[in-house]
Amino acid sequence: MSIKTGIFGAAGYTGWELIGILHTHPTMSIHFAVSDSNAGETVGINGLKYVKQHEATLDEVDLVFLCTPHLASAPLAAKALDAGAKVVDLSADLRLKTPESFAKWYQHEHPVPALLPTVYGLPEVNRHEIVGKEVIANPGCYPTSSILGLAPLAKAGALKPGAPLIIDAKSGVSGAGKNPKPDLHFVEVFGDFKPYNIGRTHRHTGEIEQELHALAPNAGPIIFSPHLLPVDRGILSTIYAPLADGWDYAKARELYTDMYADELLVKVLPEGQTARLKDAVRTNRAVISLTQAAPDLLIIVSVIDNLRKGAASQAVQNANILFGLPETAGLLEN
Repeated sequence: MSIKTGIFGAAGYTGWELIGILHTHPTMSIHFAVSDSNAGETVGINGLKYVKQHEATLDEVDLVFLCTPHLASAPLAAKALDAGAKVVDLSADLRLKTPESFAKWYQHEHPVPALLPTVYGLPEVNRHEIVGKEVIANPGCYPTSSILGLAPLAKAGALKPGAPLIIDAKSGVSGAGKNPKPDLHFVEVFGDFKPYNIGRTHRHTGEIEQELHALAPNAGPIIFSPHLLPVDRGILSTIYAPLADGWDYAKARELYTDMYADELLVKVLPEGQTARLKDAVRTNRAVISLTQAAPDLLIIVSVIDNLRKGAASQAVQNANILFGLPETAGLLEN
């Protein structure tokens, strides 16, 4: 089986990561790579050149990856589905379940509300829901790190009901995308470290809460505090999780080792080790560590590469599931 794919937004950071992964994928090939600003330039593999959006031949591909901004992705997803292609959307357009929720967090009406709700493509949590679908919402990078860090506790009912969950997260600068912004210039970020969009204002707060409360309806609110690290890539989320009555560190650790024992793209570190950026950056896996802060308080550190497990490699992981391929095809060697 040979699966032809097309990539929209192929010249961005995530698009580049996706091109690199697909170039060595045993089953998938790139049929077109869309970038209006780079049209006509060589992509760098097999003589492939960037094309403009209107030149993309949707009826000639089996799968489309959308590395495009929110509001632009949903209309493209609708067109690709109409042409008979499956879709993995890496934007925020399809992650939230209702048009009302999207409007709340993105201050804009949803462009194609008929596509909602869409399956949330976090394979370690929603694997069986992904199978057989035509379109998947690829999770955000911060939510991937956060939800993987909390999922074992949430699924087991081990979180203290109603207690706030504090997620203190840090991201490399590539998480803000490739378009230049004054506050992301080298001279602005070097030697600095700053929080931004704190106080339940960051858009990913709604996404994290939605998916966490689907696993644990009685879980408390998310207190999400993102920070900008002066590094190129990587996300490190430090999560403070109060435990429910009857739960302690030992029982909680067993939840993590059991849930992720057979997950080749999630690693739980041995007791006494703490996850750091270098454990996950430029890999396709998440790395998680657990620390007891008090008898009823667990500190979880969850680390990913924001451009890979937080975007491109997770998109390929979802695509593998959609087409019945080994889930880690094209990913273990990257």
